[in-house]
Amino acid sequence: MRESINILVVEDDNDINQLLCNIIRKSGYNPQPAYSGTEAMLYLEKQAWDMVLLDLMLPGMTGEELLAHITDEQSNVPVIIISAKLEQQTKIEALRTGADDYITKPFDIEEVSARIDSHLRRYRRTIASQTNRELLFKDIHLDTEAKIVRVRERELNLTAREYAILLLLLSSPKKIFTKANLFESVWKEEYFGDDNIINVHMSNLRSKLTKANPEEEYIETIWGMGYRLKS
Repeated sequence: MRESINILVVEDDNDINQLLCNIIRKSGYNPQPAYSGTEAMLYLEKQAWDMVLLDLMLPGMTGEELLAHITDEQSNVPVIIISAKLEQQTKIEALRTGADDYITKPFDIEEVSARIDSHLRRYRRTIASQTNRELLFKDIHLDTEAKIVRVRERELNLTAREYAILLLLLSSPKKIFTKANLFESVWKEEYFGDDNIINVHMSNLRSKLTKANPEEEYIETIWGMGYRLKS
């Protein structure tokens, strides 16, 4: 029996919303329609979700605003944008803010279904790793309960900020984190564009990882976008 998976569908067009809900039901998941950003916020505050399908052009609260809120409050939850906005810059900004995927309308039903399944598999693997208290990437082992990081079984002496940055990256291995994402998630303060503090901590973290294993590269810089784990 398939485990209960709950997906929030935020789309103001009734026909498209119902179509997406039907795709989700046919895959054996539980959809919850929301027809505005404001209504979606109520559902987000009420319970945890396994995925959010999100339109950008919404009444009340825009999809961009909602995406920023989800990224800040529920950073691990996969978000798939489904929008009629075709501009490349809009897609880039959505992905930089924290979206996991971007599908343009009109969409192919089978493709939407496949992408939902794909992102849910990754999300459940991440949750399973966290449940097991240990996040793994290459030869990095991070114990979330003891707050200990090992590379090649060698324990690293990380500062609290360095640990928090690495934990964030390991929690979403495929995601590109902008400097704003990193700063606001780790420092819990609004980001005003001062890169220096992030650059210093990232440089120190990379240096310690490299010292533990000079033959491996763990974190890559995506120029103009941010950082992610190097696969």
